[in-house]
Amino acid sequence: MKHPTYSARQSQLFTKTRKEAPKDEVSKNAQLLIRAGYVHKEMAGVYAYLPLGLRVQNNIKEIVREEMEKIGGQEIIMTSLQRKELWEKTKRWDDEVVDVWFKTELKAGGDIGLAWSHEEPIADMMKNYVASFRDLPIFVYQFQTKLRNELRAKSGIMRGREFVMKDMYSFCLDEAEHTRFYNSTIEAYKRVYERLGIGADTFVTFASGGAFTQFSHEFQTIAETGEDVIYINREKGIAINEEVLNEATLKELAITRADLEEVKTAEVGNIFNFGTQKSEDLGLFYTNDKGEQIPVWMGSYGIGITRVMGLLAEKFSDAKGLVWPEQVAPFRVHLVELQSDNVDVRAEAAEVYRELTEAGVPVLWDDRDVRAGEKFADSDLIGIPLRVVVSEKTLAAGKFECVHRQGGRVEHKSMSELLGQLTA
Repeated sequence: MKHPTYSARQSQLFTKTRKEAPKDEVSKNAQLLIRAGYVHKEMAGVYAYLPLGLRVQNNIKEIVREEMEKIGGQEIIMTSLQRKELWEKTKRWDDEVVDVWFKTELKAGGDIGLAWSHEEPIADMMKNYVASFRDLPIFVYQFQTKLRNELRAKSGIMRGREFVMKDMYSFCLDEAEHTRFYNSTIEAYKRVYERLGIGADTFVTFASGGAFTQFSHEFQTIAETGEDVIYINREKGIAINEEVLNEATLKELAITRADLEEVKTAEVGNIFNFGTQKSEDLGLFYTNDKGEQIPVWMGSYGIGITRVMGLLAEKFSDAKGLVWPEQVAPFRVHLVELQSDNVDVRAEAAEVYRELTEAGVPVLWDDRDVRAGEKFADSDLIGIPLRVVVSEKTLAAGKFECVHRQGGRVEHKSMSELLGQLTA
């Protein structure tokens, strides 16, 4: 993945690392992200994304965006304010059906909802653009802030009351066309998780649709701190959420309970088949080649962007801090300058910074006037993949000390060798 060509000086970051996380923060991902200066906790389940955190979030988005575009997705952005009457048509305004609504009143009168999902508004919008069979299929997606009044919000950014989601919606002529796109989305999601570094631990899981549909498919990633339990058969690639694990499901999948391994997981994506019910409820029809009015087939496809970020922080970390995969890291190189009072060291660090940045390699330059031990501890905590050290010692040797955050492997490279490695 190509990162944006942008570098920064650490002395100019307004954020600071912390030795301790807030006492009321119990989740590993939020503890690490707060300590390293990626997020700020506003309240339980609500976090602000700081410069480092926003860069990680944007890198995850770009991977998802590329894969959604490959299968024909067109990016849009919808409003977070939603009309009560739309959701009443599908019976999902009722708090007994959807228990995570945030609702408010307009000063001019009337109730509105704050978006927890977007099926109804997007389907209603499509009535303006779908008339004939020639107008279909349509696939649209967005990166949107969702608001859900979660009862439990103790999992950091993995379960928030406010979070960023990629939600995509498909509008098809019939079940066959819908099924083709549904299956292509499964493959696209697999590519996303592979690129994020969690493909081997992520399973397409048969699950309940909850407030969406009767059944759905979830994408569950093995994680010790996950909130879900699924049952997997690695050989057959089968995974079942515990909420739908019963004799009927086992029979349908042609397996027995003894064939399954129980694992703890975190949900990182889900897909739903709505059929034509929602279109019928909302009046979304097209005219076929015989002049008949036919309801549109709908599907919904979500990836929790900030949830994935939290999961990566959980899975890719150690006792020292975060260990970001290169494809999502905020920068590719952490340039650590030691002995800042030495003008030759400062000049050499400035030259490395310039050359890497001009070559399109994003660099965070630690140009602060602090002790070497503090710089190294902060570098480990922040978790950028490659640390390049410039010091009096490296000047004398004619090569930089290059430390890989994953595994701690140390190499010594000249400027040309370093550029060659990073731009290959």
